[in-house]
Order: sequence, then C-alpha cells, then structure tokens
Amino acid sequence: MYIITKEIYFCYGHRLMNHPGKCRNLHGHSVKAAISIRAEALDAQGMVCDFSDVKACVAGFIDQVLDHNFILHKDDPIIPALVANQEQFLAIDEHPTAEVLSKMIYRHVKLQGFDVDQVVLWETASASACYREEP
Repeated sequence: MYIITKEIYFCYGHRLMNHPGKCRNLHGHSVKAAISIRAEALDAQGMVCDFSDVKACVAGFIDQVLDHNFILHKDDPIIPALVANQEQFLAIDEHPTAEVLSKMIYRHVKLQGFDVDQVVLWETASASACYREEP
C-alpha cells in the first residue's frame, strides 16, 4: 500500500456551546489539514497521484466553505445576531470540532474520486484529530 499526504493551511472560527472550558467561547484557529491518499499500485508515472491534483480538489472546497469562516452548530443562539448583521457563517448539524471538520474534508475528497486513507486536522501544533473509514 502506497500513501501520499498533502498539507493545506487555513483559518476558521468556532465555539463549542456545551464545552465546560474555554472552548465554549468564540475563538479561532490557524490549522493544517493533512490529506492522505492511498493506492495499491502506482500509476504510469510512478505515483499514487499528483500532489497538485489533491491540492486542486481540496483547496477550492476549503476556500469556499471553511477558510476564514465562522462554523457553528445549527442551534447556536448567536446565529440570529450574525444574520441580522449580515455576517458570514456556516451552520452545521454537529458541533464544529476538529474531528467533525476532518470528516467534512474527508467526505469531500472521497466524493471527488480519491481513495482517501485519512484526514488529520491539526488545530494547534500539538493537537490533532483524524478521520478515516475502513477501506
């Protein structure tokens, strides 16, 4: 099994409404997403796939959906204030954790036809969350 990994960097804001600590407050992260693609065999060029193909697939999604966006649970009571002030945000069905965002990226890349091994989202230099599915 061959695996390649492409890293993408972006920023987002969020809060975890029911968190007992500081994460319940509005805050942001500068993150690294590491997208790993697998293959049983290499292509004619001797690659799993071109790194630029992975970047092209995921960079547009991240830029349009996640980068510099405020990501909230759909029931967050701050949403009406954001709407009233015409602020950009993304409301999702789950709590906007690093785990959930890594799953969002994984699913997008998979839908684009890549054989995704895993997506790791580094929320800080020392803390990451990973999403993977059994092949």
